[in-house]
Amino acid sequence: MQISIYKQFWRYTIPTVAAMLVNGLYQVVDGIFIGRYVGADGLAGINVAWPVIGSILGIGMLVGVGTGALTSIRQGEKDALGAKQVLMTGLLLLLLITPIVAVTLWLFAENFLIWQGAQGRVFDLGLQYLDILIAGCVFTLGSIAMPFLLRNDESPKLATMLMMVGALINIVLDYVFIAFLDWELTGAAIATAIAQMTVTALGIAYFFSPRANLRLKIADFEFRFTAIPQIFTIGVSSFFMYAYGSAMVALHNGLFAEYGDQLMIGAYAILGYIVTVYYLAAEGIANGMQPLASYNHGAKHVENIKKLLKVAMVSSISLGVIFVVLLNVFPYQFVSVFNSESHELVDYTVTGIQLHLFALALDGFLVVTAAYYQAINSGSKAMFVTMGNMLIQLPFLYIMPKLYGVTGIWLAYPLSNIALSVVVAVMLYNDVKRYQMRTVQAAI
Repeated sequence: MQISIYKQFWRYTIPTVAAMLVNGLYQVVDGIFIGRYVGADGLAGINVAWPVIGSILGIGMLVGVGTGALTSIRQGEKDALGAKQVLMTGLLLLLLITPIVAVTLWLFAENFLIWQGAQGRVFDLGLQYLDILIAGCVFTLGSIAMPFLLRNDESPKLATMLMMVGALINIVLDYVFIAFLDWELTGAAIATAIAQMTVTALGIAYFFSPRANLRLKIADFEFRFTAIPQIFTIGVSSFFMYAYGSAMVALHNGLFAEYGDQLMIGAYAILGYIVTVYYLAAEGIANGMQPLASYNHGAKHVENIKKLLKVAMVSSISLGVIFVVLLNVFPYQFVSVFNSESHELVDYTVTGIQLHLFALALDGFLVVTAAYYQAINSGSKAMFVTMGNMLIQLPFLYIMPKLYGVTGIWLAYPLSNIALSVVVAVMLYNDVKRYQMRTVQAAI
């Protein structure tokens, strides 16, 4: 008996959302411990370090999403050998790019911090965090890619369990290194690196075990250069999604330092941790849809793809609306989780919630749209959505602060999100109609 496409969606999506939220605990738990035990300077320090870490995560996403989607497409085409070869290539690619990433980021880390307006203790704390995470970037790359690869191997629950193990390790070590040993951001970075190392090692071990559908053996390893362009084409929008996030954080940090002060960078950091909860949930919905949509694209089941897109879109947008309402009804309760001692920091953050996040649900719309285009092997459209999100913000961030100061910085993001979403909605509507017509004609 064939399982309903909706049941398949929730079977993938619920553990995927849980995995993404658990994965977000790496960041959020760091923020809670840093906000409570290091203070506003610590929050600002980790926020100026984030663009560098985000670039590492983006590269891991590029390889993980591209490899995972291409593997599912090969499986949908009943090409088991091709799927295994793509997976092998993706794992080797992660290993090969590690030294390039580490050396590049190490050379320019200090310049990145200075460019964002980091000074004094904020600069020192940011550098503490970066020194450790750059050294362990192979585990950062592996830990972000591994859940995508496991989900595309039809093991979404195992991916969730893996991320839960990593998050639990991170929480325990955060307490030991930050609260107990007072190692500040060095402790936060070591805790995260150890957790990521565990996730990476267990994920690789899975693919060499009998539990894996695409079981790997060292003797079978083959690096397929022809698969690399396809992996990059599909996954590049995910890289730009993180690159966009990193660039926007860096730009906001620099603008807050210019028009306000470094305490505002700390407020923006808290806002980032809060937003992470929704954003990762929306990303989990999109990533839960992607393997199924990729498989149905390979199998040419158009109606299933339309159903998957609809349920993913409704779920992510509805969740965003609920999240925004809760944030505005209980703003002080959310902020006090991170810091309740600095009243000025709390007031800055509450203002940010009110001005910066009212269009947050549109992020879910854009994330699902990008994942849909990735799933049907239309990487250029997915990249347009992601790059458009970044490029459209630039004029808003240039003009709004000049007109309205700090208020303009807060408003630039939601206003640009609204403008882009209108364009993307029209594009998506037309593309879905064309996709259905092409598939029907091909079947005749």
